[in-house]
Amino acid sequence: MSREKLSGAELNRRDFLRSGAAVATATLAPGVTLMAFGGSEAEAAADAGKRWGLLIDVGKCAPDCDACVSACADENGWKGQGNPETDAQWIRKVTLKNKATGHEASMPVMCQHCEQPPCVDVCPTGASFKREDGIVLVDKHICIGCRYCMMACPFKARSFVHEPVVNQKTHAPRGQGTVESCTLCVHRVDAGGVPACVEACAATGNGAIIFGDLRDPESEISKRLAEYPSVALRPDLDLNPGVRYAEL
Repeated sequence: MSREKLSGAELNRRDFLRSGAAVATATLAPGVTLMAFGGSEAEAAADAGKRWGLLIDVGKCAPDCDACVSACADENGWKGQGNPETDAQWIRKVTLKNKATGHEASMPVMCQHCEQPPCVDVCPTGASFKREDGIVLVDKHICIGCRYCMMACPFKARSFVHEPVVNQKTHAPRGQGTVESCTLCVHRVDAGGVPACVEACAATGNGAIIFGDLRDPESEISKRLAEYPSVALRPDLDLNPGVRYAEL
């Protein structure tokens, strides 16, 4: 769960940025409502004047640190059973190796919360949707588990819930037979907080992940983006992701 090692395939930075997506009956857990991710309710909490995003400083991301992954799993209750083929994975660590120099970089990858999300475009029921503040979510009530969104995502950022779910979090409802991915901890954001991965990274002292409003020029994330160069994954697709990477 903690890390996806790509050096064996010797993917370099350009290979990763241009890599495509991998292809990956809904039964809801008893006693748990999925209304927390219902489209109308989630949309009502969104502020159209904001666009939430992340800036990840790869130079500060320690290869042996999985604090962001563990925090996300604990916060949202998706920790799996140790099966990489079927376990949910809202965020994962990826190691990139430059084939020419041998330099390695470690970075977290999650839903990129695109301005033009392919997952939303291909969803036949409207279960995949983007809030007015840029957060991309899945309405579990109308997700039919077709997994078209998983095939459309160029970042391999979505998971299908294969197994019955246990120990549900009321703020992060899940359902067997549905698709899920990083929500930017929308329940925290709507309450004025920050995503669990950001909080955990700060607690380690690394401070590799910054969260904030991309539309606010006075926010820390906007100032950093204006001051230092950054990249988006798969820039050739013109998706304008809400997640950016520096020092990559």
